[in-house]
Amino acid sequence: MHNTPTPSILRDLHGALIDIVSVMNRPQRDEAMVQEAGIALDRALFPLLVMVERLGPIGIVDLADRVGRDYTTVSRQVSKLESLGFVERRSSPTDGRVREAVVTANGKALTDKIDVAREKIARSIFADWPAEDVNELVRLMRRFADAIQG
Repeated sequence: MHNTPTPSILRDLHGALIDIVSVMNRPQRDEAMVQEAGIALDRALFPLLVMVERLGPIGIVDLADRVGRDYTTVSRQVSKLESLGFVERRSSPTDGRVREAVVTANGKALTDKIDVAREKIARSIFADWPAEDVNELVRLMRRFADAIQG
């Protein structure tokens, strides 16, 4: 039998999630990441490039849904990434009506620099955490992420 979380625990969880999402959505956070990576990239394009690299090939509608932006806005922003040589757009091999974005070698080189910056920032956050706590956090976050995705 599974223990049912109490309303208080669920409220605390929700509060923690709001805090995390709030930090993750701050434009200053993306700007700091771009600066730490030593790259020149508009902060509005930053999360799109990272998602295309992580999830691509990805349809523009799916990408827009994941970042909570209008399809036409994301389509314009992906066009900008394409003009910069960081992504390519192509027809989906399974559905020619769907336009997918995929990272280019230049885009991957940029996200590699972002990954180094993210790792540096994460190391400072977890500097005083025992390794087993970090491992447990990652395991539980992955389990939670999988569960909420359905």
